[in-house]
Amino acid sequence: MNGSGPLRTRSAIEGIAPYKPDRAPVAIDLSDNTNRWGAPPAAVRELGRIASVSARYPDAYSESLVGALATYAGVDPECVVVGAGSDNVLDAAIRAFGEAGDALAYPSPSFQMVPVFARVNGLRADAIPFTASGDVDVDALLAGEPAIVYLCSPNNPTGLPIPRATIERVIERAPGLVIVDEAYFEFSRSTIVDLVRGSPRLLVVRTLSKAWGLAGLRIGYGIAQPALIGAIEASRGPYTVALPSERAAAAALAEDREWMMRNVAAAVENRETLSRDLAARGWAPLPSASNFVLVPAADAAAIVSALRAAGIAVRHFAGLDFPHATLRAARGTALRISIGPRVEMDALLAALDAWKASCE
Repeated sequence: MNGSGPLRTRSAIEGIAPYKPDRAPVAIDLSDNTNRWGAPPAAVRELGRIASVSARYPDAYSESLVGALATYAGVDPECVVVGAGSDNVLDAAIRAFGEAGDALAYPSPSFQMVPVFARVNGLRADAIPFTASGDVDVDALLAGEPAIVYLCSPNNPTGLPIPRATIERVIERAPGLVIVDEAYFEFSRSTIVDLVRGSPRLLVVRTLSKAWGLAGLRIGYGIAQPALIGAIEASRGPYTVALPSERAAAAALAEDREWMMRNVAAAVENRETLSRDLAARGWAPLPSASNFVLVPAADAAAIVSALRAAGIAVRHFAGLDFPHATLRAARGTALRISIGPRVEMDALLAALDAWKASCE
């Protein structure tokens, strides 16, 4: 019978494996760059009040949360779109502005999900190496006339910001949509949101999963001119963000900014202290403007296993082609370590010391 055979998937998704990070519980999880100081108090309080309205649909396009995010970002509400995490905003934007067969160009290495989003939407993902100085190769990035350009600043997994002048050159010359991912901007305090007003092709994407400690609620947002926002909303569809997430995020934005800023300041201080402590032990972490550090290590896989046995999770990266001498010496293999409270950083250093001692 015709109906008895297996369904045929789109060729664009063949061979794409599900995203399966190692989420086995550990005492100290430094693997996903989330807020190790917990969730904002107002969000926790608001979540406890929502059971009585959980039978209702949320706002179709998160209108109440859009207003809170617009106030936080310093833009008009018409310039904000919300999604279930920044992934949702990125996926909807790629679908809205990329035709099948178009190119999405991005500097590599960068956020690993971007080429996946490109592929599932029928686009070609063009990975462009960074220049020898570690900057974006603008000419190579734009050589293929990409429909979409993706930039992450500070970049994940390197932690390095992209110079503003470089981003401006890309915006000025790109033929299509330019996405600038500012997932970690609270830690760098560097943003190009001010360019949105004069740039109809620019979309700035952010998240509440990092500095704001709301990764479990999946809140991401984009900032762009209203026409671009409308196209993303059409691609995204209504009712994407759950009502508890809307309410809790809006409460945090209204009441917990000082809480967030204190924790960001602590993360930045601890990042610099950890980098110095690692350097004193012979490691060579890359400079970072984010809430994590990338540490080249040829034995990264063994270190990850040893740390997990000690109750600490960090992220293992391999095959990173980035012009940093120590990373090249480690053949692109590294640990990405999220920054947390000092007690967690001390535990990490002790575990690294124990691993080194075991190798002697």
